[in-house]
Amino acid sequence: MPERFYLDPYQTTLETTVIRHDDAGLVLADTLCYPLGGGQPGDTATLTLADGSTLAISDTRRNRETREILHITAADAPRLTAGSAVTLTLDWARRHRHMRVHTGLHLLSVVIKAGVTGGNLTAEGGRLDFDLPEGMELDKDEIEAGLNALVAQDLAVSIQMTSGEALKARPELIKTMSVTPPLELPEIRLIEIDGVDLQPCGGTHVRRTGEIGRLLVKKIESKGARNKRVVVTLAD
Repeated sequence: MPERFYLDPYQTTLETTVIRHDDAGLVLADTLCYPLGGGQPGDTATLTLADGSTLAISDTRRNRETREILHITAADAPRLTAGSAVTLTLDWARRHRHMRVHTGLHLLSVVIKAGVTGGNLTAEGGRLDFDLPEGMELDKDEIEAGLNALVAQDLAVSIQMTSGEALKARPELIKTMSVTPPLELPEIRLIEIDGVDLQPCGGTHVRRTGEIGRLLVKKIESKGARNKRVVVTLAD
């Protein structure tokens, strides 16, 4: 079953229980928190205990071996007992900015038609690195205008599922040259921006491009003979 942050990335509160809490982190029976991955930061949140006290979640990570989602708490935080009932409240303002930026970066990969060699995002903005074809030049104003034209179209953003085998047959959908999706999996998640983009992605996204708001191209940096880094930020 898809994890809850995929089922509804707009859900902000959840009643759940503690499975385990140790030095590695806090494991909950269910969670809204997206774990660090794919260039998107892990979520922060607050846990409210039965007695009304609260516990801060400063980061969310996934254990690579067990696939458990670990909620990171302060080293000196009290350890919660297995079975304890808690209310998880997502830091929604931060998450929503991540969603806006992440969808904005997908638009950036539409505007700049070149292979992507890396990327990262924060609540303020993000960047993609491009391997440019010989002779291709980037113009800051043109890129910004192209991005905001796509935002203004208020295009629908939706999820499709495919298999690793099916994705192998459509390699043009894989824009990121540095990281290949796990093609051995029976199901791989695709993000579609209506009429303009379809690519594998494990992050969270807004429902429509209009929700992103105005994007600014902060700078374009050279990272090699052909590799250019384009940094974008949210205007608000």
